Amino acid sequence: MATAHIEQTAWQPLGFVPGVALRLFGMRRSGNHAIVGWLQRNAPGGRSVFLNNCKPGQDPLRSFRGIEVNGAHAPQHKALRDMASVAGAAGDGALLVMSYEDTSPAEFTGDRQVSGGFDESRLSRNVLIYRSFLNWSASLLKKMQGNPSYSLVRRNAILLRAMDTYTRLLGMVELAKDLAVTCISYDRWCREDAYRADLLEELGLEAQDNSLGTVQRYGGGSSFQKNAKGAEDLQTDQRWRQMATDAEYQSVLHLAARDTALTDRLSRLFPGDAALLARVAAETPMIRGGLA
Repeated sequence: MATAHIEQTAWQPLGFVPGVALRLFGMRRSGNHAIVGWLQRNAPGGRSVFLNNCKPGQDPLRSFRGIEVNGAHAPQHKALRDMASVAGAAGDGALLVMSYEDTSPAEFTGDRQVSGGFDESRLSRNVLIYRSFLNWSASLLKKMQGNPSYSLVRRNAILLRAMDTYTRLLGMVELAKDLAVTCISYDRWCREDAYRADLLEELGLEAQDNSLGTVQRYGGGSSFQKNAKGAEDLQTDQRWRQMATDAEYQSVLHLAARDTALTDRLSRLFPGDAALLARVAAETPMIRGGLA
């Protein structure tokens, strides 16, 4: 009885006591929202609250950039003023998902915590979402190429910084057992029904809808297939092939192929990507004879 009272007090600002509380980390264009949608469809009784793209270093209950309650968009500004009045509709036992993009706990050291003063002991699980390097980098570059406000230099500066963060996130994936985190490979998640079912069990959720669902419109949806409706129609494993002749993408790969911290981790997690980058590294990116 005392434990239940403590739980209610701890979650009072939220307006309900979650049955499962998950904190997700993933780079943009890694299937974050597709996976969140799947989690919501498998929430207890379809009841859930999703706090989207929380600000690193701050309490997620006060720093989210979007909110959904029971799978539907809810008023963000009202929730920021009075979370319980919006999220409380989900009811005790509902699923809580809080997402962070382009960061992970690996980016935080010392006293600074990824969720600020939020009590992490209240979480059921931390989840790391990751995607194969070649398809992730191709998708991110393609997305930025479609934004006319981004110059070539600006978008590649963003991509190279993101590659650095991606490399450290892979380091956490390799330490998943020691860190007691759940890792979701977006590539396997797309391919394997059994993999998705096993993940739901690990996260404490009962399988109700283990499909890939519809294409999420967060971030503009797919950068390659704008008219795709069902997620099963997306060729997410072909993105690097679709960008293979793009000179800008080729330049990015020449740099990535020479980053030993990245290629070392890829050799263990995505050996196919590592093998292709090794072939890239064997070629000179400059004109024959160099600049002379």
